[in-house]
Amino acid sequence: MKQLSSTELRQLFLDFFEEKGHKVERSASLVPVEDPSLLWVNSGVATMKKYFDGTVKPANPRIASSQKSIRTNDIENVGVTARHHTLFEMLGNFSIGDYFKTEGIVWAWEFLTSPDWMDLDPEKLYVTVYPDDEEAYTIWKEEVGLEASHIVKEEGNFWDIGEGPCGPNSEIFYDRGESFNDLPEGHEENYPGGENERWLEIWNLVFSQFNHKPNNVYDPLPNKNIDTGMGLERMLSILQDAPTNFETDLFLPIIEKVEKLSGIKYGETVENKVSFKVIADHVRALAFAISDGALPSNEGRGYVLRRLLRRSVMHGRRLSIEKPFLTECIPVVADIMEEHYPEVKQNSEFISKVILNEEERFLETLAAGLERVNEIIADAKDKKQSTLSGKDVFQLYDTFGFPIELTEEVVSEENLTIDYKEFEEEMAKQRDRARAARQSEGSMAVQSSLLSDLTVQSEFTGYTKDETVSTLVKIIKEESFVETVNSGDNVKLLFEESPFYPEKGGQVGDSGLILDNDSNVLAEVNTVKSGPEGQPVHIVTVRKELTADQDYTLVIDKKRRRLIERNHTATHLLHQALKDVLGDHAKQAGSLVEENHLRFDFTHFGQVTEDELAEMERIVNQKIQENYVVETVETTLAKAKELGAMALFGEKYGEHVRLVMIGNYSKELCGGTHVKATAEIGMFKITSEAGIGAGTRRITALTSEGAYQWMEEQLRILNDASKLMKVQSPKEVPSRIKLLQKELKESNQVNESLHAKLANAQADEVFTNVKTVDSVSFIAEEIKAKDMNQLRQLADKWKQEDYSDVLVLGLKDDEKVNLIVSMNQTAVKKGLKSGDLIKHISPFVNGGGGGRPDFAQAGGKKPEGLKDALSAVTDWIEQKNS
Repeated sequence: MKQLSSTELRQLFLDFFEEKGHKVERSASLVPVEDPSLLWVNSGVATMKKYFDGTVKPANPRIASSQKSIRTNDIENVGVTARHHTLFEMLGNFSIGDYFKTEGIVWAWEFLTSPDWMDLDPEKLYVTVYPDDEEAYTIWKEEVGLEASHIVKEEGNFWDIGEGPCGPNSEIFYDRGESFNDLPEGHEENYPGGENERWLEIWNLVFSQFNHKPNNVYDPLPNKNIDTGMGLERMLSILQDAPTNFETDLFLPIIEKVEKLSGIKYGETVENKVSFKVIADHVRALAFAISDGALPSNEGRGYVLRRLLRRSVMHGRRLSIEKPFLTECIPVVADIMEEHYPEVKQNSEFISKVILNEEERFLETLAAGLERVNEIIADAKDKKQSTLSGKDVFQLYDTFGFPIELTEEVVSEENLTIDYKEFEEEMAKQRDRARAARQSEGSMAVQSSLLSDLTVQSEFTGYTKDETVSTLVKIIKEESFVETVNSGDNVKLLFEESPFYPEKGGQVGDSGLILDNDSNVLAEVNTVKSGPEGQPVHIVTVRKELTADQDYTLVIDKKRRRLIERNHTATHLLHQALKDVLGDHAKQAGSLVEENHLRFDFTHFGQVTEDELAEMERIVNQKIQENYVVETVETTLAKAKELGAMALFGEKYGEHVRLVMIGNYSKELCGGTHVKATAEIGMFKITSEAGIGAGTRRITALTSEGAYQWMEEQLRILNDASKLMKVQSPKEVPSRIKLLQKELKESNQVNESLHAKLANAQADEVFTNVKTVDSVSFIAEEIKAKDMNQLRQLADKWKQEDYSDVLVLGLKDDEKVNLIVSMNQTAVKKGLKSGDLIKHISPFVNGGGGGRPDFAQAGGKKPEGLKDALSAVTDWIEQKNS
């Protein structure tokens, strides 16, 4: 067995499959690209779905990768078990309708046992197969030569997500020896495939060969696929003879850093060992996820990051680390992973800024959580309860991020307990919600045989031509190939060549016409989609008969295309301007380029100021005015990167790419269409900027005609405002508004004063209407006042003059009611509380409210119920004193 570092193991795997004709793909972003079914990229196959379902045909049907992945469904087990992680790497080889079981099994065995590769002892390897998969069993036994005693038939070896592609799988296990025979009491699973520490699963080979249809029908797939996954961390623990994944070179440097920060040695106690592992695991996940554009928040993947960070901080506290410390671990993570993932080191400054800000906020949250704990405890004691509500404790955990362990600590000091059953019920509900959200993870559509057959090439001529005469080679009607279509049919057409740009890269598809030799319109092209090999697939409405193998003239909507091109080139200028103003961390997270406007999504931590937006807009307009030449060059990916090209992280690029260069200002890989020089854009105007999710913001902008029309509209509105304000020039509008605001403020002050005088006049009369019940004096009256604020002022006056023990005032208009209740110390000492009284009377007005013992307020929507509400005060006082 070879002794390898994590870097060497990863590279060895990729080199092996590259020798077997596989294209090695770089790890995709953890944030899924154009896949809303996933919260995170959670496996190697997750990035291959477009190939497996046939929507995109890969340049090479053999692919290998080392894919970083995140899974958080078992977060509570991280650090407790030997191998649970949030972030992990999946080494995988994939066949898209190419080789199948024989190669998949034989190559796995070769990589694991050959002296040239891993050189594992074959005697220590065991496999499981699906009982009905005789083919796999035979290959293991006859092709590989594995003894029958090393092949276990296991019912669970069938990969199936409900409906869609599925098939048997074969898992490979490594026997770690008798020293790992210890099992928890009651467990009898000491065999390959069982729950134990001895036989460690290192590789799973999935043979995707069936389509699971409704009613449990399993049809053979038109193209059979191979999907394998080997956990880098698990394999490394074997090669480095580590008792768990955490004692490998992927984690130990982080653990050693935490030892220095805490002054505590790893492994002194079982508890401290868990804390070290949790921190080492979570800080890796945080570094990679933030580097890929995810940011902490209260929802979605942002909530996952926030939870990971807060768990890390709490485990740091267990190691006596009271100050922010996670940022000091980021350079360690960056150094470990630099060779294969240089982006973590490149983005380390931004990652650290995000984490430090979040750590500091959480320390404030801990203080707020303690305050809420004390409120819950006080409420329980008031109600003479010895057990805290599990729902309240769960709210602390879920909403405030306040750890249950801290709640237990505070509660025990007050001699109280927690309703753990109710707490676990709430936790179970949360898990159910998370499980429901994950049900679509990993889901994959079935390959369309029609799409798979659409392999005919089609050349895009639209970079240089607006119209082309071309042969119609394929007609698709209602998911079938046909030879002829007639007026009214809605069909998809494929030509030998086409000037129509297919929708991709954020740019919408072209529209236009299909003509005959006499320029008669035969069909309208509504839009164009991209086929599995990037072919323009025309979505058309037929006006006159079309027949396959005939020549037609394809003409794009030239005006629409020119507008789209202006907007597309403007996105390139904006992308660079964003980086100039905000920093290199501002990465494109999506775009939409239409004829009417452009939309640009980007990652950014925090608000974008008006000054920053103005500066971006100024830069883009300056580049437009300088009339840079827009040059496109077809080159290799390596050469483009040498030239400084900006590539979108998460996008897959082939060996040959199209580089769009705007002078020396912007260099970006892009397959879209563009203007020839920036002056064609005319002008650029940002119309809106807003956050659209955790750490993601969106700019909407206009160019050329759209920007001009927008500016004209703004000028018209300003001129209309000038006329309404009766000023000579629009320049005078701001000063006129200030003058009107001043006059309005003065009028409001006079109005407030008059209302206050009226209310005080009423108060002098109302405060004399004092009633007494069982030695408690009270006032319960309707009063005419401006708003709730004046009611509070009257309550303050009542308190100063001490007119009675209890005050209840009501204010109503045609639609709503306001109520206030105030009590002096005499009433409070008798056990009367304003909050209790307001809860008793507010239902009479269809309302609700609450407050402190000495003051409470409520609102309602039933004005006619105010009289009954005030009358109910007497009964309430009598009941309380009885």
